[in-house]
Amino acid sequence: MPSMRSLALLSLCVVLTACSKINQENYSRLKAGMTRGEVEQLLGTPTECAGALGMSSCTWGDEQSFISVQYAADKVLMYSGQGLK
Repeated sequence: MPSMRSLALLSLCVVLTACSKINQENYSRLKAGMTRGEVEQLLGTPTECAGALGMSSCTWGDEQSFISVQYAADKVLMYSGQGLK
């Protein structure tokens, strides 16, 4: 029989997964031309960012489920997602 501690941990994991901002609903809210601030307000702090010469790319999530946004001068140029629910 599982302990109360195990059940609490499992419940917390389920709640955190359900509350993830990396989902199909938020992906569908992304639009070309949005500012970096608007995207971060929607998705939170990115997991990773890289760029140079006014171009950058940021990713939220992990290898199985992610949203990737490419910026030109801090405006969304294009975006993609994988494994979203």
